[in-house]
Amino acid sequence: MQIFTTLLFVLQAASAGSAGEATTDSSAAQPAAPPPAACSTDEHAAFDFWVGEWDVYPTGRDTKVADSRIERVATGCVIRETWMPQGGNNGTSMSMINHKSGRWEQVWVGNDGTRVNFTGGMVDGAMVLTGYWDGIGADGADVLTRMTYSLGEDGSVRQFGEGSTDHGKTWQTSFDLTYKRKQAP
Repeated sequence: MQIFTTLLFVLQAASAGSAGEATTDSSAAQPAAPPPAACSTDEHAAFDFWVGEWDVYPTGRDTKVADSRIERVATGCVIRETWMPQGGNNGTSMSMINHKSGRWEQVWVGNDGTRVNFTGGMVDGAMVLTGYWDGIGADGADVLTRMTYSLGEDGSVRQFGEGSTDHGKTWQTSFDLTYKRKQAP
């Protein structure tokens, strides 16, 4: 009982002391404004057109080749793709703005052990990312790969991939995919 009485006395004294204290700092009377939400700038929203649940087709064809889920994670600071092909290699990419450079970066990791680091940003309304893709060229050479993501008038997203074996002097089409939004069941 004595511990309870002592604890009650300490709490009452602390409460009375803080109630009787006068503040001279006017900022203490007003709550601090909350900081802006992380990654809420227009630059961070630039790639939001790719966020969604997708059926993926070779551009101009009706044969579905994959499902893809693109979502914002890490309090909206990262765009994560989960690539689920009908056959072949699956993988995941993470896209974000590098806080030091201010450029978009994407890291692709495949179930075959490959990893690609892309960098880039918005160019004429499309997201353009470029990086060396390990071992996909002839004789296992690395290939400079440029991906251009563009929003179609119908809400689809085209991912157009080009490869260069001469460090960007010339380019050849590597892949051309169209992401169509999944229909609600």
